Amino acid sequence: MLHARNQTSSERKNESSDGTIVVPAAAVSRTTAPGAPIVGVSAGGNLYEQLRALSREELCQLVAAIAARQYEDINRLIDDALQCAFTQPAGTAGDEPEPYMVGASAAMHRVFVAIRKFAATNAPLLITGESGTGKELAAQAVHERSAYAKGPFVAINCAALPPTLIAAELFGYEKGSFTGATQRRIGRLESANGGTIFLDEIGDLPLEQQAHLLRFLQERTIDRVGGTRPIAVDARVIVATNVDLRQAVQAKRFREDLFYRLNVLTLHLPALRERAHDVDLLATFFLRKFADEHERIIAGFSDEAWEVIRRHRWPGNVRELIGRIRRAVVMAEKPWIVPQDLGFEDGWDAEADGSPEGSAAAVDRPARRRGIDAASLRAALAAHSGNITETAQALEVSRMTVYRLARRFGIR
Repeated sequence: MLHARNQTSSERKNESSDGTIVVPAAAVSRTTAPGAPIVGVSAGGNLYEQLRALSREELCQLVAAIAARQYEDINRLIDDALQCAFTQPAGTAGDEPEPYMVGASAAMHRVFVAIRKFAATNAPLLITGESGTGKELAAQAVHERSAYAKGPFVAINCAALPPTLIAAELFGYEKGSFTGATQRRIGRLESANGGTIFLDEIGDLPLEQQAHLLRFLQERTIDRVGGTRPIAVDARVIVATNVDLRQAVQAKRFREDLFYRLNVLTLHLPALRERAHDVDLLATFFLRKFADEHERIIAGFSDEAWEVIRRHRWPGNVRELIGRIRRAVVMAEKPWIVPQDLGFEDGWDAEADGSPEGSAAAVDRPARRRGIDAASLRAALAAHSGNITETAQALEVSRMTVYRLARRFGIR
């Protein structure tokens, strides 16, 4: 099952007589080196378990092979393999699968290993990372693999709660405890009993409520507003933040004792720019996912779109990537996604070079850096018979830069 070979007649539908899915060697000619092993995966049994048994190198080869998508009837295999390789389905049959966490980079491999380790304990977990990196998805992944998986997963965005309602939302209240409290209400912490409570943006929790949270972590009990007795709650606590809590402690905005109570297990999610090798994988995965959802026939990304995707800094991380690809699937008018579909006007991403979008500095930087003027561009195009790719290679700039300069200089 670890060999490349030519496609036989029984494999033309990508399935041999023995039930083994076969990825034709031609399907990976552009993505793997000659003679690279191809991994076969049995169509029967538990695909997740089979993929887990593969080495990381073999798994990456499989993903690269099927991501080529030269054969329409393995498109569903792409979704299944990627989902099984990088996420584990939720606990019981009939449950919705957990949201996707996709990645094959070394940084994400470390994240997946840490998730499995942290799921084996009930200690508090602190997840850090920029906005849009998938902190809630990571919390859900830990929950689904933990002893609390059969219980509820209750997520709260601390930054979205009005300060006057935080205590009532988190801890609940008794009937008559304040004006308008016409009946008892169970708080979010208590509703997570037997499961996991996820507190996002924990750095925005007021100091008074931080004290109550600290007590809960220490004693595993809560007090409803207006209540007279403590209530035991057994729930795993996972918190997340996109700010530096150490700096918040120094600025007296976050309790030092709570910080050390939470900072036992820490999971840091890398920014998308720190896992650049995952961009192609993520883009392909979500393009297929959204194309299926919207019932659109999308062949893939154009060369120009791929160039912008790879050069963009992705300040909004995976959330931004998902938003742009969803937009592209809706806006696309051709079989191939172009930069404009992704929201990059004129096919140009100024942010990749750090200049304000549309500024003269951003547009002229590649040309100034290589000393390219109208005459040198015309000469290069003539020398390569108008071939944009060869011209770009000769000038040591991107294809996008050649197109852009040609428009500026009026060269057709």
